[in-house]
Order: sequence, then C-alpha cells, then structure tokens
Amino acid sequence: MDQIGSDMLLDSEYDEKQDVAIISTDEAMDDADAEPDIRADDYDAMVKKYMPELPDLETDSDAHDTWYIENWRSMGKKEHGPVFQCGGHPWRILFFPTGNNVEFASFYLEHGFEEKPSDDWYACVQFMLVLWNPNDPSIFTTHTATHRFTADESDWGFTRFAELRRLFASSWDHRGRPMVERDSCNVTAYVRVLKDPTGVLWHNFVNYDSKKETGMVGLKNQGATCYLNSLLQSLYFTPRFRKAVYQIPTQHEENPRAASAYALQRLFFMLQTNNFAVATNELTAAFGWDSKQIFDQQDVQELSRILMERLEEKMKGTEAENALSKMFSGKMKTYISCINVEYESSRIEDFWDIQLNVSGCKNLDDSFRDYVQVETMDGENKYFAEGFGLQDAKKGVIFETFPEVLHLQLKRFEYDINRDAMMKVNDRYEFPEVWDASPYLSDKADRSEPYTYHLHGVLVHSGDLNAGHYYAFIKPNKEGHFYKFDDDRVTRATKKEALDENFGGEYAPNGVNGNAGQRNPYTRTWSTKRSMSAYMLVYIRESRLDHIFLTDQEVEPPQHLAKVYAQERAALERKRKEREEAHLYMEIQVATEENFRAYQGFDIASWREPEGPAFAPSQKVLKTTTLGDFISMVATKLDRDPEMMRPWVMVNRQNGTVRPDAPLLFRDMTVEEAAMKHGMKNNTFKLWFEESHQKDENGKPIWGETLVDLHGLSNNKPILLFLKHFDPESQTLLGVGHFYAAWHDKVSDLSTHILKLMDWPAGTTLKCYEEIKPTMVEIMKPKITLAACELQDGDIITVQKPLSEKTVSSMAALGNPTDVREFYDYILNRHTVWFMPKVHQEEDQGFTLTLNKKMTYDQFAAKVGEHLSVDPTHLRFHTVNSTNGRAKTVVKRTPQTTLNTILMPSYHHYGTGGNQRHDALYYEILELSLSELDLRKNIKLTWLPEGIIKEEPYEVLVTKAGNLGDVLDELQRKTNISDEVRSHLRIYEVHGHKIYKVISEEYPVASLNEFVTIFVEKIPEEELKLEETDRLINAFHFDREPNKPHNIPFVFTLKQGEIFKETKERLSRRTGIKGKQFDKIKFAVVPRASYSKPEYLSDDDILSDRFTSKDDLLGLDHPNKTKSIWSRSDSIFIR
Repeated sequence: MDQIGSDMLLDSEYDEKQDVAIISTDEAMDDADAEPDIRADDYDAMVKKYMPELPDLETDSDAHDTWYIENWRSMGKKEHGPVFQCGGHPWRILFFPTGNNVEFASFYLEHGFEEKPSDDWYACVQFMLVLWNPNDPSIFTTHTATHRFTADESDWGFTRFAELRRLFASSWDHRGRPMVERDSCNVTAYVRVLKDPTGVLWHNFVNYDSKKETGMVGLKNQGATCYLNSLLQSLYFTPRFRKAVYQIPTQHEENPRAASAYALQRLFFMLQTNNFAVATNELTAAFGWDSKQIFDQQDVQELSRILMERLEEKMKGTEAENALSKMFSGKMKTYISCINVEYESSRIEDFWDIQLNVSGCKNLDDSFRDYVQVETMDGENKYFAEGFGLQDAKKGVIFETFPEVLHLQLKRFEYDINRDAMMKVNDRYEFPEVWDASPYLSDKADRSEPYTYHLHGVLVHSGDLNAGHYYAFIKPNKEGHFYKFDDDRVTRATKKEALDENFGGEYAPNGVNGNAGQRNPYTRTWSTKRSMSAYMLVYIRESRLDHIFLTDQEVEPPQHLAKVYAQERAALERKRKEREEAHLYMEIQVATEENFRAYQGFDIASWREPEGPAFAPSQKVLKTTTLGDFISMVATKLDRDPEMMRPWVMVNRQNGTVRPDAPLLFRDMTVEEAAMKHGMKNNTFKLWFEESHQKDENGKPIWGETLVDLHGLSNNKPILLFLKHFDPESQTLLGVGHFYAAWHDKVSDLSTHILKLMDWPAGTTLKCYEEIKPTMVEIMKPKITLAACELQDGDIITVQKPLSEKTVSSMAALGNPTDVREFYDYILNRHTVWFMPKVHQEEDQGFTLTLNKKMTYDQFAAKVGEHLSVDPTHLRFHTVNSTNGRAKTVVKRTPQTTLNTILMPSYHHYGTGGNQRHDALYYEILELSLSELDLRKNIKLTWLPEGIIKEEPYEVLVTKAGNLGDVLDELQRKTNISDEVRSHLRIYEVHGHKIYKVISEEYPVASLNEFVTIFVEKIPEEELKLEETDRLINAFHFDREPNKPHNIPFVFTLKQGEIFKETKERLSRRTGIKGKQFDKIKFAVVPRASYSKPEYLSDDDILSDRFTSKDDLLGLDHPNKTKSIWSRSDSIFIR
C-alpha cells in the first residue's frame, strides 16, 4: 500500500510530463459556504454539491456505498469495509481507526479483488469519502480525489482525513453533538469510474512502454534538444519526406558518421524499427554540434530551413531531386498596383514557411488577413510608375500557390518596447483542424484543386522565453488520432489536447473550486495565462493527403542501412557476450627474441604501444588453459617447435622495470594458476618466450644454463642476461640477443659471449653499461664480478665501441649522443612532434621529428630548419589548440624555453591549460629573423580585389613607429598591385559587420584597435568622380533583422534624385553580386538607433529622399551564406 504514512493533503510538485492526481480537502466546503438543508443521506445532493462531473471526461458508471462503523475504539489497526461494485470492478474502504502513523483517522479507497489483478488492469476513478453522523446527517466532512488505480497502486486516499481529537469531541464544529457518537458513525464512498480515451489518464508513466501502447517510439533528449525532437518527429511522420530522405544515396559515404543525410536516414530507420526511444547523438554529431549547441535551445524555423537546404544539396542529381521543393515550397507575389492607370510592379518569390503574427490576431484567418493586408500609397507617399509619374497605388502580398505541406511559424516571441526585451506572447490564438486557404490566393491562381488543408502537427512550447520545453502533437496517419510526442514518450492525445489546450490565453475556471490559474512549470509562479501554446503548425493539403501519406505504400529504408545496423547490433551483442564471459578469460602478453631485436627503449620489449615489431602482442585465453597448450598456441603462431620453447614470467621490479624472473617448468599448470602463483593478480600476465637451438641425444632441448661453467663453486649459479648494442653512427640502440653467464664471472669474462653475439673479431675494445632503470645507467668495470654488480636473471647489458675524441666532438656539435648514457637520456626524454605549416597547403601535411624534450628553443629550431632547409632564426612556432586544431599562442624565444616547457607548460601559468596538444606545433617561415621581428608589429587585414565578393587575408609586418601608409606599401609588395591602384586605396575598420570608421594613411600603426577588422579596397571609379550633390553612405548586410549583420560592409555613393531602380544597378556593380543572387536581396534604410526597424525600398523610391539622417545606413537583407561553426556563436548550423 504505497500511500501509508504519507500526507496526501500536501500539494504535489508539478511534473511537466505527467498529469498528477489532484486531491482537494473540503471541511464541508467551510461552514460559511455550506447549505443548511443538505444532508449526508441525500446522496444525489451530496454528489451534485461536492463531486460534480469533471469537464471533458465522460462517465462510464458511478455508485455509492455506506459502511456503518460500530465499536470504533475496539477496532484493530486496519479495517476493511464491505465490497461493492462500480464499473465492473469491486471496491471497498480501507480504514485506520487510530490513524496511519498520525493523530488523524485515515480513510482510503481501494479495489476489492481478493487476489492481485493482472498487470494491465486499471480504472480511472473520481471518488469522494464522506464521514457522517447517522443520528444527525447534517454533521459530516468530505474529501475528494481522482486516481488511476492499478495492480501496483491499489489504494488512494487521505492519511489526515480528520483529526481524532475533533471526531470524539462532545461537539463537532459547534453543532451540539459529536461526529462519532456512541463509538459509531457512517462513511460513504462515492465512486465514479471514468472513460479513458487516451489510455494515459492520470498515468504515472512508471514502466510505460511507448511502442507497446502506441506502436511508436520517441527521441531521447540530450539536454536541451526537445525542440529538435519535435521537428524531427513532425518530419518523420510526413511519409513522403521520409521516402525522399531514404532516396539520398549514402552507401558510399567516405565518412558516414559525419554526413548529416546518412545520420538522418539512420535516425528514421531506428524510429521505424526500434522498440525503445532513439538517441539523437549521432545526428547532432553529424551536424557538427558540440555541447554548446546541444544545451542551447535554438530557433526551430531556422533549423528547419537549414536542414532543408542541406538535404536539397544532397538530393541534387538523385531520384529525390526537387522532392522537397514540390512538397514544402509555395509562391507569393509582392506587388505595387496603380489604382488609376494600368501599371503594376511585382515580384514572385518562393517560400518554404510563413511567419504569422499572433499578437493582435485572434485566429489563423486573422493572421492571414493581416499578412495580405493592402497598403494604399497616396498623398506624399505616392508611387512613381514608369511612364505615368506619381500615382495612387496599392501595395501588398498575395499568394500564388500554397505547398502540399504547409509549415506555419507562429510569432510567439516578440520584442516588447516597454520592457526592452523579447517576451513570449501567450494570447489566445485559435487554429482549426480543417482550414481553407483559398481566400488568400490571387485571382490568377490555379484553383483546379481545392486549397483545403488538414491539420497534421502542432509543435508546442511550454514555459517562457528563458526556460521552457518543446513537444509535438502529430497525426501519424491520414485517418486516426493525434499523438503527443514528448521526447522519449509517445502517448495518445485527444483533439482537445492537441488543439484547444494549445491556443494559449486564459485558463478556464476550474469546475471544482472556481480557480482560474496554474503554476508555470519552469518559473514556479502562478499565472492565469497558459504557459503552453502552439508555435508551429503543419497542414497538409486535402487533395494531396494520399500522396503525402503514401497510402497503401510501405516506406522501405535503404538496404545498406539495415545491413550496417544489423552488423552494429551483432558487434554490440558480441561485446556484451564478451563482457559477460570476461571472467572466464585472461589477457597474456608474449614477448620473443624478435621483439627484443626490434626494440629501442627500456627493458626488453614494448608492452604498451601496440605498433611495430617491438610490441609484445596480447592474447585472450581461457583461464583453464594449461601452460602446455598455451605454449603450443604461441609456437604454432610463430611457426616454431613447441618442445623447443619455454616461457619466462615477467615481473614488475621495485625500480619500475619489467624483467624475466623465472622459467615456468610445469606444463600441466593452468595459466590462471601460474599468474596467481607469481603475483600477477591484477596486471596483465606477461611472458617472455626463450627458444633453444640444441637437442640432446634424447631429442630434448638443451637450455643455456646447463652449458655454463660454474668453476666448481657451490654458491655460483648461471644467470640469464640480455645484450643491447649502441651504434653511435646510426644513432640506434637495439637488442642483440641473450646469453647465460656464471654469477662469479668477471665483467671482462663476458667479452667472449658479447663478441660472438656481435660477430666482432677477437680483441675488439668494448665499453659495457648496465641498464638498471630508465634514470640509472652505469658503466661496468671489467675486473668486478657479476655478483658484485648485483646482476640477476633478466638484467640488461649494453655495449658500444669507444669513440675517438675527434669523433665525439663532431657528433656533439650536431647534438647527437656519443655514449650509451647520453642515448638512454635521449630515449627517456625523446618526444615525437608533428610540425605543420601555419598557412595550410593541401600538398603539405607537415612532418614529424623525434626530439629531446630538454632541447632549447634554438636547438629544436635548428633541427626543424635542417629538415626544411631554412635558416632556423627565421622560424616561428605556435602551439596547437586540441579542441579545434587551430593555432593557439606564439611560442616565446627565451634562454629558459625548452621543448618540454612549450608542449607541457605548468598549469599555474596564466593562459595555459589542458586544451593544448602535447605532440604538435605549427611553424611559419618568416621573412625576417625573430630578433628583427621584435621591432615590428604584425597587422592582419583583408584585401578586397573585386568588390566584396572576394576577400584575401594578409598579414603584414611594419615598424611599430610607422603609419598605415607603410601597411599599404607592404600590401602592394605582397599583392603586386600597380602604383596607380596603390594611390587610390581605402582602408577602413569594421566592427560587428558594420563600418566603424575610414582611416587615413597618416594614422599611426600603434593606435590601431585590436578588436576591429581591417579592410583595404580600391576606391571605385564613381567615387573618384563625385559630383557636388553626391555623398558617401555606409552599407551593410543583414539576415531578416538588422541585429543579425553579416558579410562585408562597404562605402557607397548616394546620388541626389536617382530612382532606386537605377541605384540597384550601381549597387550590383559595386558589390559584384549579380543575377538571381542579387535579385533575392531586399534593400532598406536602417536608422542607426538600436532596435530600429528597417524601412524597405521599392524600385521607384528615391534613396536620397529616404536618407533623413547622416547616420542612416543602407541595409541589404538576404540570407547569410557564409555561416560556419566558427563565425556563429549564437546561431544554429548544420555542416
């Protein structure tokens, strides 16, 4: 019984995803409101007064039953009333006479099944419990509630129904007699079983299965991607769109996980086939989004447009070409029509969605009437018609066609001038299930098919501007019901939930208590206005419903999707099985003589870096495998005789080295037993395999320790030693082999073994070193015994030939190690660095050098200069940002700077951090040495050789005491422009894609603002021939709103009295933008004041008359085609 011990009178916290049972408490609805003549035994009156029917919910059946309680004080802790029937279900009252752990009488309603009902049983019930005095029915108290009774939630009610002290008091609320009189009273249960049209009425959604209940699955929310989820579900349940996406050929994508079309196909495939909610991580990764985009709620309209653009690009040249434009694109005409003469100027444009005003409009038709409203141009605002002069005219927009699938964006967010902020418009705004678009078509529109539209989807925003949640109501089929798609949950919805409840506006009065307000789930404040309202509507044309829904057709995903997905599932299943069986296996790394001979490093093989012949590979084997069987496995792989091989166990010594310790002789022992015996419980079991090349007369292998002369000494013993050779000429230190020696032999006695392994002639002079640990390599004295050197099995001796003083000097001058200790120091500090050119060239992918981390700036610069064949003093290096791969900071050249401090700086230094690559540097070859560079300043600028359509970035070095004339001279040298062009250059600063100021050549370099962009252009010919009445104005580009500027601003010549049609021709020449691309631009006068609205221009306007202030700007309104990951910190993108 879930509610025992809980206080059901406390308000539940709002949960945006579930309808919580509302429990209200009424002490006879307060005595002041109680009607004096109502009695608890007047059951009909009690129901009418205290349990009216809930609006919009239909009653299946109702009943009431009264339980006469006797001997209250003698009852047990928990009692049950008699069972009665309602709605085909048994019910009874659960009663705690002394309270359910409180000083109150506790009453609950519970189902009366003798045994627990089936898991799928439930009943939605509105109920009331009334406690009353049978001797005076006017004395009563009531509580009402609603609940979804299930097999798990079998009871619901009131822990604090009535205070025991008051119940037994001599007078109940000054009525002159107690509620419980002579230890007896009545309790009546009123039960109303309600119909559940959606199947989720008052559902708590514990263990809810969307696929089982609806046949559909949802999308997981990554953080703030609910807006994306609602749009994706809307598009997925447009089957014609889904089919077009499936038709994009993606089977040959080089990098399918970075292809948005492929990722969308996979997402749709999983929505179609999965049994559980689908993650969108692959899709957002393919979009190029990181955590910033994932945790920022973006504009759905902009996302939809960009997604359509990207998909259209992918569909070109395929069977799906133009599928999206046919489905989503309509045409509208912008016109100016003269009233008194036959003249009209018009332009027909495509649209993919329509933005409609909500503020000031009551419904969808109001918005469309507002959209096509005609403006009369008369008086001072007359239109200049070519050939007719100034004329009265009508200006407006009319639709030529509407698309098959109509996307309507409702402007729920608007700028509030009084609050100086964007605000959500929560006004009531109605939209129909079936809508006629024909009143908004032009007279010449093709009306061969009716323009009747059926509502397909309602995308909803709940909350306010700063915090909210998105979900969608969609009708997946031509005929059928609406369903609510709320991230990972899909539920059936009523038409009222999909339409009426998303109109916004005021809450209707509550039928129980008359309140008309609810808590906003995000701001936690109470409001009389709904926080949820539609912000996007999707309508489908009635005559094209079968075409869009592909009636009687199955939308089949591409075969390669199913194949790849099946392979991935199989791989995941294999991994799952491997995880489950991991406890049965163990990893064993095996090193051999071949690994040792190829290894240049500490110890005898590479255990960690899985590359090259020096790496000791790992094998996964059953723990129950015997050593004999494992030796056979290794021998078979190496094509060796297993009888001639034996494994040595590798141990981790206290000094940090890993060396062979003892041979494993018992072949019937399991590998797990061997690992446990030799203390390798938590580490990978490492083995070195020794191979014998001799057999005795019985065919048994002869191992090296049996051939050692122990000189008859009792405490002498054979030890296994490894030999490495350092070659100063080739700068290599590699393994040679192994041998056995007697413990009491002198170091000089080892020469025989060493010369044999090295194949050197007798009498060769040697220098021997012991590799004790990475930071300790000591020379071995010839007359000392191996025992005195404390050598043991697995120790390593490195040998080299001594060098002449002349050779040592010449090698040291090149920075090369000359003896074993120096080379081991190099190995300890070696670091492979990838050097890449800062100015990227496709044919130059950079190069790698293995360098010593102790090298100074000049030393490693010399190595890089030697590789590039350039003067190292002319090399400058930059660290690399590990997040985006860009150059991070310039490396400073100081005497204390080493390669190690550059690549792995101390984290307490300001400006350093974990986002720097430790294995890469950018380099650039300078025209000046670094010493000369310190006296100069680097200026970044953009050269515009052809209007504003082509931009070339440059960096020029000029003396810090110079001026901008020096900058232009240096630019001339780099670009090879003529002296004539040089004499007519303009240089100007740009901030926020608007001209900040034009600066002269005398302007000092030291005064340049670091936070602006510098542009240099050739002054146009028309500016060089300005007339007296001409003046210069600043122009800029923006995308729909002036606060979204983009592209390169420019200076333009304003000619007095010129009509804008002629001005546009000059603008085309000035910008270099031509043809259709230029025709799509809308021009406007934009006052410089903040939040000012653009005043759009027509061909007959005179621009000089419209510029009323010297601070006015000319705005070019067109989409930002240069959006990228790096230039759009506050806008959405799909790569």
